[in-house]
Amino acid sequence: ARPRFLALLMTLFSGVALTIATVGIYGVISYSVARRSKEFGLRMALGARRSDVLGLVMKQGAILTAIGILGGLGAAFGLTRLMATLLYAIKPTDPPTFTVVPLMLAAVALIASYIPARRATTVDPMKSLRYE
Repeated sequence: ARPRFLALLMTLFSGVALTIATVGIYGVISYSVARRSKEFGLRMALGARRSDVLGLVMKQGAILTAIGILGGLGAAFGLTRLMATLLYAIKPTDPPTFTVVPLMLAAVALIASYIPARRATTVDPMKSLRYE
């Protein structure tokens, strides 16, 4: 019963961590888009396509995601000895786990970045020109 309870607890905590990471990435990118909306409008007024602006914001989200995943993998490898006592019938450095989880986090983070990126493409260039 104890291994099942610990597995359930770890699953619950990992779900909460994934939710917090998703909301955090969405919040950071959304804040950045809100602060830079006039810049995006000026870029579009000067000839940038919507896909260019979308790519710019998505690139920012991808860079933040890559930094977070690399840091998380480093911490995970460093903490495997502490987690070994909580794992049941699995090695602490399980290759499928260390492959699937970062890929899933990257996918969720890019989806969380896509929503503010789409909002950045709807900035009216004329409002930005009037502001300047």
